[in-house]
Amino acid sequence: QVQLVESGGGLVQPGGSLRLSCAASGFTFSNYAMSWYRQAPGNERELVASITSIKITDYADSVQGRFTISRDNAKNTVYLQMNSLKPEDTAIYYCKLRRYGLDYWGKGTLVTVSS
Repeated sequence: QVQLVESGGGLVQPGGSLRLSCAASGFTFSNYAMSWYRQAPGNERELVASITSIKITDYADSVQGRFTISRDNAKNTVYLQMNSLKPEDTAIYYCKLRRYGLDYWGKGTLVTVSS
């Protein structure tokens, strides 16, 4: 079965960096686009970044130029490098797979940006 496991979250000061990882299993990872979403308290879940099977990337305006999504198909892992973090980046970050019309989500990893 499909499994997505996020890691790498934590507490970081404004201006700092974190790298999130999402380890995938149960499907042919290299064939599918992957996405990162986030949900802050009281807010709806929003798309942060996506990467296609051929590594074309797209970003939300709010993170463009600060975040970088990448994938390692040999490791079945998608990454989110987050630089110049701001307090408004505080959220639970989820990776998502869309496969055969169904969405699969990990359990998320919490990122807190605070001094």
